[in-house]
Amino acid sequence: MFRFLLSRQWVILTLVAVALVPTMIELGFWQLHRHERRVELNGVIADSLAAKPVPAESLTSPGAEVKDADRYRRVTATGRFDTAREVVVRRRVNADEKVGFHVLTPFVLTDGKVLLVNRGWIPANGAQTEFPEIPAPPKGEITVTGRLMPDETTAKSGIKDREGLPDRQVMLISSEQAERRLGEPVLGGYVELVSPEPRGETPQLIPAPSHDEIGAHLAYAVQWWLFAAGVPVGWTVLVRRELRERREAARAEPAQAEPAGV
Repeated sequence: MFRFLLSRQWVILTLVAVALVPTMIELGFWQLHRHERRVELNGVIADSLAAKPVPAESLTSPGAEVKDADRYRRVTATGRFDTAREVVVRRRVNADEKVGFHVLTPFVLTDGKVLLVNRGWIPANGAQTEFPEIPAPPKGEITVTGRLMPDETTAKSGIKDREGLPDRQVMLISSEQAERRLGEPVLGGYVELVSPEPRGETPQLIPAPSHDEIGAHLAYAVQWWLFAAGVPVGWTVLVRRELRERREAARAEPAQAEPAGV
């Protein structure tokens, strides 16, 4: 009665089922790894935000890459803002999902090196090709505090870099690009300004990252594993139904073949 399993239809169905099970199991582990990565990142963020600020130059230097363990670490630096060489980062959104710019201002340290400071978000009220009006930061020598961030790249951010942009506009925050543009040594990475806060409504400081959300990756992992377990169950149900229908058809055949006068 099980010879029907050798038919083309059932062979294809069985092969598909056999292929789906390991695929779904692997997808479950992929989601589990994403969950574990998120939990690990939340721990790094929480530790970085809770740690006392340290001098920026103790964690980064010209040409250096900011370590994952130092991401969001609060750092301090003393110097002055160089607004004459300030640029804006295109297509950035604030907490209300409004599109605008991030204000990226070189901060010249007392030793002559430059630290890139993201002073926050401003709305794009005019044409995207025009340099927006930006409230000035404090003048003279000051000490700033900010969250240390690694350089942005297309691979990490998903944002494609572009050439031929309007004057003083960039797509990505890159200390390497800034060093070529400024002609001075620039510390690797950049900082999101925490203090001093702007005097007016803009630039809007970038809020601290959330570190208590873990997402639905664990639930997705469980779902994939349930799907994997359901494949052989579903295959068994289909086989039993096919077998039952064939048995019923076999019992009905003698009755249909019996002569009417008998």
